[in-house]
Amino acid sequence: MERRSSLPLLSVLFLGIALLYVPILVLIAYSFNASPLVNVWGGFSTAWYAQLLHNRQLLAAALLSVEVALAASTAAIVLGTLAATALVRFARFPGRLLLTGMVNAPLVMPEIITGITQLLLFVSMVQVLGWPHRGFTTIVLSHVTFCTAYVTITVQSRLQAADRSLEEAAQDLGATPARAFMEITLPIIAPAIISSWLLCFTLSLDDLVISSFVAGPGASTLPMVIYSKVKLGVSPDINALASLIVCGVGVCIVAARGLMLRGERRRALEAPGTTVRS
Repeated sequence: MERRSSLPLLSVLFLGIALLYVPILVLIAYSFNASPLVNVWGGFSTAWYAQLLHNRQLLAAALLSVEVALAASTAAIVLGTLAATALVRFARFPGRLLLTGMVNAPLVMPEIITGITQLLLFVSMVQVLGWPHRGFTTIVLSHVTFCTAYVTITVQSRLQAADRSLEEAAQDLGATPARAFMEITLPIIAPAIISSWLLCFTLSLDDLVISSFVAGPGASTLPMVIYSKVKLGVSPDINALASLIVCGVGVCIVAARGLMLRGERRRALEAPGTTVRS
């Protein structure tokens, strides 16, 4: 009876997996297509990967996207951690409700609204202050805006579950509040900070809508370049680029999983009363 009832669930599961991964497999297969026509198979070839290495526009856009993602995610980690600490450690302070609303607003705000408001802000700042001109700086500032919200929510949940008595014990032994936070609390919330950084890096690298509003001439990110090319038709070098990104993400996932398993085995060996099986 249980086996019969599980068949529909397994069917839906496999259907969802197929809808997600079959297009990716088709994309990787057609990245080795010798024909310049995407929907016509002309034989196996790696020419598009070689051509991709000489495509300066895509390489420059990829480098810009990585630089923006690194800067935005790092800045968002600092601001988000400070905001989460303020919300958790200080129960009552003027403007707490306002800060909470400002933290949660970017999570539900449509990206097109965020992009328009950021564009108007930067245009007004240029008219009044003469800075910043649209380009790398405006993209980073815009990405920090919505990435900080994700960092704050993630770190806040981990900080609320942390044992405050450990930090208080360190202060009783003579540590300053700043040193107790850096040496006790920070290592405890480090997994949340690292995961938030990775999430922000991915969101920044993938952003298209907000970047399209705040980017200036000569500052096109990789999603913007790909979208502009796709509007004229998917070219095989885009398939090659997407395949490289998929493979890179897959390698990172496998490496992260390996590190997690290695850490679990190490903790299991260090646990008292654990026997090691050969």
